[in-house]
Amino acid sequence: MNQQISMFGVALLILILITAIILAFAAGPTHPLTWALVAFLVAIPFLHRRFAHRGLLEWSEEYSVGIPSIDQQHRKLIRLINQLQTAVDYSTGEEFEREALDELVDYTRSHFSYEEELMEKNGYPEFEPHREQHRKMIAKVEEVLSTYPQDPHRAMEDALEFLREWLIHHIQGTDRQYSEFLRSKGVS
Repeated sequence: MNQQISMFGVALLILILITAIILAFAAGPTHPLTWALVAFLVAIPFLHRRFAHRGLLEWSEEYSVGIPSIDQQHRKLIRLINQLQTAVDYSTGEEFEREALDELVDYTRSHFSYEEELMEKNGYPEFEPHREQHRKMIAKVEEVLSTYPQDPHRAMEDALEFLREWLIHHIQGTDRQYSEFLRSKGVS
């Protein structure tokens, strides 16, 4: 709802600017105010794009665990979280939101399986606690989404907030621990 109000506000601002520019040109096309209004109108898409991307996650090398295949999967998880963020922000509809969320959860499960296979294969001593963290995360997402029928938008926002926070903390915490162990075993 907030995004719809924001988009309405941008559209209204554009309409007001166009009206002001038409009136300013009628009063005198050489006036500096006329061209200032034109410049502001032209800048709106750039400003909107800049502010619209504020809430998106960006990959940072500080998220790297030093294992390229896992870093690549983490990058994809961030892209999928951003895709879900866009779906929620722009009210793309229930079907697209659910597809974005399902793709994110499915890929997360696949990523967890990959991590767990590497840990188990290499004898990671904290394998079971790490796998339990994965299980709890999936259970929490399912719990949050159980409220979807009552309030779809709130459920999506809550799931998104949880996933964003959890992923970054997990990568920088326990994933770093197992990655050091796996790299010491020659996994690269």
